[in-house]
Amino acid sequence: MADFAEGLLAGKRILVTGGGTGLGLAMARRFVALGATLVICGRRADVLAKAGAELPATTHVCDLRDPAAVDAMLDAAGPVDVLVNNAAANFLARTETLSHRALDAVLGTTLHGAAYATLGVGKRWIADGRPGVVLSILTLSALSGGAFTMPSAMAKAGVLAMTQSLAVEWGRHGIRLVAIAPGSFPTEAATARLRPDGVDTLKGIPLRRDGAREELANLAAFLVSDLAAYITGECIVADGGKRLLDGPRSGVREMLDWDEAAWARQRAATPAR
Repeated sequence: MADFAEGLLAGKRILVTGGGTGLGLAMARRFVALGATLVICGRRADVLAKAGAELPATTHVCDLRDPAAVDAMLDAAGPVDVLVNNAAANFLARTETLSHRALDAVLGTTLHGAAYATLGVGKRWIADGRPGVVLSILTLSALSGGAFTMPSAMAKAGVLAMTQSLAVEWGRHGIRLVAIAPGSFPTEAATARLRPDGVDTLKGIPLRRDGAREELANLAAFLVSDLAAYITGECIVADGGKRLLDGPRSGVREMLDWDEAAWARQRAATPAR
């Protein structure tokens, strides 16, 4: 497989939210390999410390649901050139069973946290006369809704609207906003929370395979690099053709007929939030 030129991201300081695990960590590794300086933030100090030592990266414990905490984190982190809105919350549930607290658990991190971080870096870039890039990691459900993951679909659709709106407003400041809507890129947390028990999800993917984390990381690296300097306001779908065949989530047809016992098994398999 062809590789990017060495040093593609040299001189860029990149902040990745939720960068200690999963897709966030995969992207962070790729950014470092291409010469970037990394800052990662998240809620769990132990996870951040492990990732920070590996990458290496500067780490900041931050609850993105708290705007004051986000502002303090950005002050402590110092100037960055790129923000990657990766942190998110999601789980499978029948929407009518959700409490207000469950709804807010998803919206708080996925929508509000991304907005707080984006506005925070944007205000600083504009005040300092600096260009910048915001890359947001969405979901296919942001484009067409998501049965049984309605809060996430709602939140990610909001982040897409933010991306498109600010691409217009902030373009004159040299600020680009782009997004990726990934299909199936399994991580330990996402598999436990979002893969319906007993459903062959690969049947809904024309390429008949999951995506590799490195493939997503390469796309992210391209979009935040100067190679993509004329791309803004766009959302790139990377899903092996899934959206064209089976919609945002495999297994929805089966899930519509689940009984209480099936939902109980799914809840039991879902890690505590």
